[in-house]
Amino acid sequence: MDRRSLIGSILAFIMLLVLVTLVFGEWSFLPGASPDPETMTAPPDKLAEVLARGTLIIATDPAYPPQSDLIEGARRAGLTKCESDQYTVSEFRGFDIAVATEITRRLGVEPCFVITEWEEVTAGNWSDRWDISIGSMAITSERMEVVYFTQPYYTTPVAFFVHQDNTTFSHPGDLSGQRIGVCAGCTYESFLDGSLHLPGQAVDFVVKKAIIIDYGTDTMALYDLTVGDGLQLDAVLTAEPNGQGLIGIGQPLKQLGDPVFYEYLAAAVDKNQHIDPLPLVKQVSAIIREMHADGTLRELSQLHFETDLTTRAANFSAAGIGQFE
Repeated sequence: MDRRSLIGSILAFIMLLVLVTLVFGEWSFLPGASPDPETMTAPPDKLAEVLARGTLIIATDPAYPPQSDLIEGARRAGLTKCESDQYTVSEFRGFDIAVATEITRRLGVEPCFVITEWEEVTAGNWSDRWDISIGSMAITSERMEVVYFTQPYYTTPVAFFVHQDNTTFSHPGDLSGQRIGVCAGCTYESFLDGSLHLPGQAVDFVVKKAIIIDYGTDTMALYDLTVGDGLQLDAVLTAEPNGQGLIGIGQPLKQLGDPVFYEYLAAAVDKNQHIDPLPLVKQVSAIIREMHADGTLRELSQLHFETDLTTRAANFSAAGIGQFE
């Protein structure tokens, strides 16, 4: 090819590029060009989306110690993939936070936390605002209608607490008709109104016609109970470790009788999503089983609760309660 022909070919190629640009609006066929969103392949399922993004967005409570607690004045992690409206792991502490952090480490992604209302989480239909709840959600038949549960990571006995000066009540049945504080929308409220159904468990509703006082968390109810015997509440129904934890730091409370039921607490994923959530549910379940087997969960429980709350949960079968049928 002589020089004149070469120049002509180059000019022709440039004119072709100009024509394509005028027609399509961008150099979309050139190497390194931005891909057309309409031609990009969407992740096939929620797990693939999380891995591609590099973060797991986790719903949590900012004031539910020892499970989760927002650290006042904590610094946000410097190098993070979390969005500006999400919290980094350095800004939270607690058992649920530690469990979530270890799950994401084994997934190979970063944990990013969002603060949500408990009723929003348990109601399902999250509109993809977060990927998962790792927030001590008890497995119930009602919740199984809207979320998938993973293998539970721990189990808690649920018990009544009264003020330490109380001499009126001797056992839980004495609380029928009394003012009892609970977290709104949680299993404790369902126990008091007689609607609680736990897969694989028979529930004895020993308290009848209680006056239910709802709180954002049962921790808030416990602190109201410490004000005085019968002043704001007659009793609180909560996880035994929560009540005993406050007693351990000197709060004027005492447990009333034995636990009234046990709850299995698991991570949960919304059923109503734009892509298949089951691969994420099953992968997180597999990780939790590994954490049971290698003793990680037991160690975390001892660290945050000073007792092992995990062994009973390790023997539970999340696949055997009919949620994937």
